[in-house]
Amino acid sequence: MSWGFLWLMLALKIPLIGLLCIVWWAIKQEPEEESSSTDDDGGIKRQRVHPRQPFPRRPRRGPHGDPAVPPPARVRTVRARARMLDH
Repeated sequence: MSWGFLWLMLALKIPLIGLLCIVWWAIKQEPEEESSSTDDDGGIKRQRVHPRQPFPRRPRRGPHGDPAVPPPARVRTVRARARMLDH
């Protein structure tokens, strides 16, 4: 037998014994008394800190609410034109 084998078989059993003691202690604990308040929801509902603000309105276009301006036309680069001419 080597010292490593003894170490694994004896000294590393201490954490297992500690775990068993903690589990035994948890089982033997008396249940906590329940609070007598009737408005307690058990922590399910959360209270909001402040009410939600509405999103800001978008600005109107022009004096009479004209539709939005269309986006600018796409511009192809010189490289893309050169590729098209090669085919």
